[in-house]
Amino acid sequence: MSAVALAVLVLAGVSAQGATKPKKKKNYDLGANPLAGVNSKQPDKELYDKAMLALKRGRYDVARLDLQTMLNTYPESEYRMRAKLAVGDTWFKEGGEAAYTQAEAEYKDFITFFPNAPEAAEAQMKVADIYYQQMEKPDRDHLNAQQAELEYRNMINQFPESTLVPRAKQKLRDVQEVLGERETEIGLYYLSRENYPASIARLQTVVDTFPLYSKSDQALLGIGDAYAGEASAVQNVRGLPGAVRERMKSVYQDRAAAAYAKVITRYPMAPHVEDARDRLVAMNRPVPDPTAEAVAENDAEERSRQAIHFTDKTLGMIKHGPTVVEAVHVGDPTLDDPSRTLAPDITKQNIAIFNSAVTAGRPVAAAAGATAPTGPNQPPRTDQPSTAPVQLEAPGGGTGVAAEIVTAPSSAGAADPNAVVKGVGPVDTALPAAEKPAEAPDQVNEVKPGSTPAQSAADAKKKKPKADLSDESSSKKKKKKGLAKLNPF
Repeated sequence: MSAVALAVLVLAGVSAQGATKPKKKKNYDLGANPLAGVNSKQPDKELYDKAMLALKRGRYDVARLDLQTMLNTYPESEYRMRAKLAVGDTWFKEGGEAAYTQAEAEYKDFITFFPNAPEAAEAQMKVADIYYQQMEKPDRDHLNAQQAELEYRNMINQFPESTLVPRAKQKLRDVQEVLGERETEIGLYYLSRENYPASIARLQTVVDTFPLYSKSDQALLGIGDAYAGEASAVQNVRGLPGAVRERMKSVYQDRAAAAYAKVITRYPMAPHVEDARDRLVAMNRPVPDPTAEAVAENDAEERSRQAIHFTDKTLGMIKHGPTVVEAVHVGDPTLDDPSRTLAPDITKQNIAIFNSAVTAGRPVAAAAGATAPTGPNQPPRTDQPSTAPVQLEAPGGGTGVAAEIVTAPSSAGAADPNAVVKGVGPVDTALPAAEKPAEAPDQVNEVKPGSTPAQSAADAKKKKPKADLSDESSSKKKKKKGLAKLNPF
């Protein structure tokens, strides 16, 4: 057999072997249930993945339609909880006032239907973020900031074990920075207008509610200046006794010194500590020393703040929201809102201080209404003043301390029983009744009515002399006579 024929036979055998070789079996069985297979996907999961892909690409209406289809078609799906939360995410990421309202409603419904799910904390966090995104600057509308503060507090109080609590606390510090800035600006404005009760009310609210505010030392300094201003205003009250004036001044100075001292003891590393120390020295009051714990705490707070730069101020004038770079990043924010201090409360305190100053030093009576009068030669009692009690009346219905003293006039004829030396003279000094004057005699007329007295003939013939009117001035032009006609003047 030739070599050519042998080669042909070999090639034919190889081809035959390749044709009879069995095919490799695939890794899945076509006869198995596709829903129970490992590599198969369920339809609800397909819809959910499709919606998530549309949400990622910004097609919010398509994602919302797929999620609603999945929730209506497969109410028992294991993805229904995440799908319900994702519907709110589509509205939240779309943005706008109307979309934010829809997102809040979806998140609230999720918390209602799944209160014990781990995603409930996430839903509450996003509700707070809705108001955080709509916050205005401190000098604008503050309703969104107040609502954001409330929602963040609810999230921290309701879900304390959530991993989102640290982020919620930082957001709450940022919101409280904005609210504290607003209240401080209003309080300092009232202080510049010398409306001390309104200024104290605003600044005291900042100190009590937002202790981590970056300018809390300035707020305390403003409270001290307001009380110092009230102490100075007491000196201008008309009709106020000197002793009462000094008592009221002392009370206001004590409160001002307490506010200055708190700046040093609570915020020893703040910028306005030296100003508070100088004011205490000027008042001859002791300057307290802060504790080591207070120094360490305030130092950590000041170091955690970010310095505000020129770019931050420039962008702050352009962007919509506030600038919160100065917010603190350490410490626990206030989770319970204390009662606000109102201006009428400060006014009531001023009235109480006035009444206390007026009644100071008077002995308490043994029984109400059972005070025995003093003798004629005894010194007057302090609980029985000779004049009417002093009353405080603010001019024009104001609430400040600069008021007028109104006293009731004493009776004119009342005798002082405490007088040591009595006046000499009749006790009854009332004037007697005026006597009736005597009647005038009747008038006697000798000329009968209807007749005129007779005029003598001589008097009738006399003529009255003519009056010389040459020297009298007159507006009537007089005619010139003789040579006077030639005189032009």
